[in-house]
Amino acid sequence: MDIETSIYPYYPELGSLPFLLHGIGGSRYQSRVERPEGYRWHQILFCADGRGAFEYDGKREEVGSGTFVFLPKEQPHIYYPLSGLWQVNWIAFDGAACTETLSALGLERAVSAHTNDSSSMQELFERMLTSQQTDILYSGYTCSGLVYDYILGFRRAFATDEDNKRSRQLSMLMPALKYMYDNFSRDIPMTFLAQLTGVTHQHFCRIFKNVMKMSPNEYLNSRRIEEAKRLLREEKLSVAETAEACGFHDAGYFSTVFRSCTGTAPSAFAKGTPAV
Repeated sequence: MDIETSIYPYYPELGSLPFLLHGIGGSRYQSRVERPEGYRWHQILFCADGRGAFEYDGKREEVGSGTFVFLPKEQPHIYYPLSGLWQVNWIAFDGAACTETLSALGLERAVSAHTNDSSSMQELFERMLTSQQTDILYSGYTCSGLVYDYILGFRRAFATDEDNKRSRQLSMLMPALKYMYDNFSRDIPMTFLAQLTGVTHQHFCRIFKNVMKMSPNEYLNSRRIEEAKRLLREEKLSVAETAEACGFHDAGYFSTVFRSCTGTAPSAFAKGTPAV
């Protein structure tokens, strides 16, 4: 997609959106850019044609057609053409959930990724650009979701075999995770959860701990404690009532687990007493 434009939408009232598009554009003859203090927003740039170079983190990287580069905000960088024609398309973004999401995806430093099929990413880019050009009223909301999809698309472009393996395992666990989330107050046998995922009990527990970094029981207890905190503060239930409502049939054991997870006894938490 050959474009010659730069759009910088202004949405002061949409600052609470998880992702917000602050700029989008492109040029067939991208010029030299130097930012010794970085840029105010995160960027993903795409080399659609020609060749150029990026300098960041003390290294120089030449890029050609099909290469994406992520530059986190405030990351010092330089980029410049190495050929007469250097088509670069870019988006600039931030948002209320941006920092947390980028961190979870391992996107905390500048990184590049090459793909032989950028069609899905180009489609997302075109949808964002079209929205900015034709739908002024709702483009901020529309592009919030598209920015998120664009970030995920970039992350998938350099996914490792280990990343793909973990993604498949997480997909396999989803029926069990959803059941545990929705039915936390019930007694849930691990054998039943294993059946939901179609594997043996031992294999289920091994994969669960590998993917979630905790055992199934630890995950279930964390879900129960989150609900317990809500019941104690919002519903004003007693400790015994809260324990029963959250699947703990022994109030003493509930208190032990609650303190382990929060550092505070349930009764003290209900009163708003700081942890000790």
